[in-house]
Amino acid sequence: MRIFLITLLITAVTFGGCKKKNQENYVLFGHFYGFCQGEKCIEIFKLTDEKLYEDRADKYPSRTEFYVGTYDELDAQKFNDTKDLMGSFPTDLLNEKEIVLGQPDAGDQGGLYIEYYKNGVHKFWLLDNNKNAVSSKYHSFMDKVKEKVDKLQ
Repeated sequence: MRIFLITLLITAVTFGGCKKKNQENYVLFGHFYGFCQGEKCIEIFKLTDEKLYEDRADKYPSRTEFYVGTYDELDAQKFNDTKDLMGSFPTDLLNEKEIVLGQPDAGDQGGLYIEYYKNGVHKFWLLDNNKNAVSSKYHSFMDKVKEKVDKLQ
């Protein structure tokens, strides 16, 4: 019995110490418009510490599930143009109790999709494009997201 417990302990330590490869930190950002036609109605981008990707799926974001996209890597210049967005992320957003802030796209004004993954913290939000419906502490970040999306289109 003692040998069995020692073997079990060694196995647990050996395999318990193995971790799945760390997932890369990223921010997904973009806009969506429901009553719209064309490729530019839904633009979602994935920004990591080293690269920028554009989603080709262009699916309307869910209010209950993380966005699942099909990503193509963009060139280094586009990454350099957007990499400062990662450092601009408002950490207060991580404490929000609601996923939906305001009424995104309710009046055909569209909305912003923001997703955050860093060190195991994974959250997403839908923000109303109407700044009056969203706390002012997020306005500068919203402006920056819109600026980056416009520049990437």
